[in-house]
Amino acid sequence: MEAKSSVLLVLSLCSVLFTFGGLASQASHNGKWKLLKKSIGISAMHMALLPNDKVIVFDRTDAGPSNLTLPQKRCGKDEICYAHSVEFNPGNRNFRPLTISTDTWCSSGALSRNGELIQTGGYGLGERVVRHFKPCVNCDWKEDQNGLNVPRWYASNQVLPDGRVVIVGGRFQFNYEFVPKSKIYSLPFLEETRYSAFVPNNLYPFVHLAPNGNLFIFANDRAILLDYVNNVVVKRFPVLPGGVSRNYPSTGSSALLPISLVGQKSSGTNFPAEAEVLVCGGTVADANVKTDAGVFVPASKTCGRLIITSKHPRWEVEEMPINRVMGDMIMLPTGDVLIINGAAKGTAGWGVAREPVLNPVLYKPWNKKPSRFEVLTPTTIPRLYHSTAHLLSDGRVLVGGSNPNANYNFTALYPTELSLEAFSPPYLNPLSKSRPVISSVKPGLELRYVQKFYVGFRLNYETDKIYVTMVAPSFTTHSFAMNQRLLVLDMGHVRKSKKPAGSKYNHYYTVESYAPARPELAPPGYYLLFVVCDGVPSRGMWVRI
Repeated sequence: MEAKSSVLLVLSLCSVLFTFGGLASQASHNGKWKLLKKSIGISAMHMALLPNDKVIVFDRTDAGPSNLTLPQKRCGKDEICYAHSVEFNPGNRNFRPLTISTDTWCSSGALSRNGELIQTGGYGLGERVVRHFKPCVNCDWKEDQNGLNVPRWYASNQVLPDGRVVIVGGRFQFNYEFVPKSKIYSLPFLEETRYSAFVPNNLYPFVHLAPNGNLFIFANDRAILLDYVNNVVVKRFPVLPGGVSRNYPSTGSSALLPISLVGQKSSGTNFPAEAEVLVCGGTVADANVKTDAGVFVPASKTCGRLIITSKHPRWEVEEMPINRVMGDMIMLPTGDVLIINGAAKGTAGWGVAREPVLNPVLYKPWNKKPSRFEVLTPTTIPRLYHSTAHLLSDGRVLVGGSNPNANYNFTALYPTELSLEAFSPPYLNPLSKSRPVISSVKPGLELRYVQKFYVGFRLNYETDKIYVTMVAPSFTTHSFAMNQRLLVLDMGHVRKSKKPAGSKYNHYYTVESYAPARPELAPPGYYLLFVVCDGVPSRGMWVRI
């Protein structure tokens, strides 16, 4: 009965996506790269998109001089101050320097329910700091020097149903805590999954919020389901086969695959959503140690998929077309996963990777094996250790960073990279049908759980292949997009409207949609709302639950 239920839920999701055109065939187009800025003055180690469509980018503050100075008024009279953070505007490609005084090296973050970036931990004097950045004109960082109970270096964050942020792990921290600060809770699982005391392969654990409100936590090659409220491990999942470590410095990546809410309107808050996690890439546990002898072990091609809501979960293993370590996995508005950046040999760390992987790969979750992967157009810029990627509201993916050097070094084998690029996925093929354009969200952009609302959009051709998605903005660093989440919304009627006089669009539609039923499915905060027609998404519109 359990297996049958899971199959029906998967088929339900597939039916929506194929019926409404989520993975419909498109003209042959493998994506396009565009250089946005040759230099923003800093290397993009961390990246977050705010609800004002600005991207906050920052590096570590102990890397020596960057290529960007702060205004004189922020420094001493005779002092030269170097910026290690910028606010970047993808719309006009302008950027401005920001001020961080404590070290953000290998830190973590998430967006609050109010759209404020909450940024936690780091190195040295930054290891217990909680930083805040509000999406407003000329705002700058504010830093709480004692925001955490213990040092957090290489930790992971996740927004919770009550709006708090949980911070899990960090180097020599086998525990978790919250922002706002409260008590600390032991998590022995993080100590159990170390490879060794000196080279742990469980840093930046993959943390995903399950539909029942518990936390899926993956470290090294295994995972648990944690009831963080009662500090109880409620499930231990099977080991991911293959003998590969997936977390830093073996550094694979992970994504929570799209959660289908189709059928929610009939069951309301009791809707039994299914959730599936994808883990890809990484390398063997001792690969980092072997680089000391000049041996660069090939990265893994393997991916594992696990239905974490199943009573009897089993990993489904498949192979990517390219070996990859340090790859970023970014959810696209269509529900596909973009795997981008990284190397084919070695591990994360300074100077310990070889053979940059220049080709992104598209992963189509609802296709059958072996047709889930598609190799896309390569970049010309290697993106290795300390590179990042992030979905933008226009459907492109912003890519930056790469600094596998202890300081800024422009003559190394793989030099420090200060540029930002945008990758346009295949759905932005200029030769394909036009994109839908959202014209209205009624009754408004502030949504309530289970609320019925209406999305108006226009299109220059007729279609019945329509669906609506919501994407939570992530905080991306070290090949993990924290808090990333995509929901396929339940829909009602789709109505055609009369074309207004003089409009260049021939067809107008209104689609009846339903907001997620409860905060365990979608924690409170900002989301990008997309309409997808024939596999092509609109530009995203910010809504708030």
